[in-house]
Amino acid sequence: MRVLFLGDMVGRSGRTAVWQRLPGLIRDFRLDFVVVNGENAAGGFGITEEIFRATLNAGADVVTTGNHVWDQREALVFAPHEERFLRPANFPAGAPGRGSGLYTARNGARVLVSNIMGRIFMVPDLDDPFRCVEEQLAACPLGEQADAAIIDFHAEATSEKMCFAHFVDGRVSAVIGTHTHQPTADHQILNGGTAYISDAGMCGDYDSSLGMDKEEPLNRFLTKVPRGRFEAATGPATLCGVGLDISERTGLAEAIAPLRLGPRLEETIPAFWR
Repeated sequence: MRVLFLGDMVGRSGRTAVWQRLPGLIRDFRLDFVVVNGENAAGGFGITEEIFRATLNAGADVVTTGNHVWDQREALVFAPHEERFLRPANFPAGAPGRGSGLYTARNGARVLVSNIMGRIFMVPDLDDPFRCVEEQLAACPLGEQADAAIIDFHAEATSEKMCFAHFVDGRVSAVIGTHTHQPTADHQILNGGTAYISDAGMCGDYDSSLGMDKEEPLNRFLTKVPRGRFEAATGPATLCGVGLDISERTGLAEAIAPLRLGPRLEETIPAFWR
């Protein structure tokens, strides 16, 4: 099974690049399932219902989020009614929406997607992600209720991301790190068969500070005095994410490699898709 995971969409340039290029990627590489993190899609802060629906229309099967999930207040309204919109599963009981779901891929496979947030250096401080994932996997074990299981682990600290991945190694298909917006070079398959990367990167303008126009972040480093709001950078966007090949027999990963398309970063497509 071929899966594409795209990192955080940032602002208009990031979401537009995803909408324009995703249909062709699905067609050209015969992708079975697509996950897109959309938590920065609305001006860099949160996501609107219109953006969510446009991302689904472009071919995404699920849209995940993270700590910015409620920055656009309308998300509190549409989240409870949209099965393909995920907020972190370790929000306390009573939070609107859902943190995981079981979806049908284009090849008919049952895919569990869980959106879980780390705790180190993260705000808000949510419930224990390790306990949360145990509950998720007990309810929908790989090889029984699910043919594949993908976790968007939205976290800051690479140590927490790596320990989380080792904790679930052999029990999920992939743990994909998001949140830091910088693609890492540590994509690998762990000993138990789980694919891992510390951060998939972002879909946005890399002539920026993490997708935001660089002038105001630079000003705050230099003066410690805010002059204005952070605004999403508007230059040409690069798509960043990872491609996965998942065994239809075991549900574990057979291959993982980065996907980068656009200016500034070196372009690459998973060789096993060619």
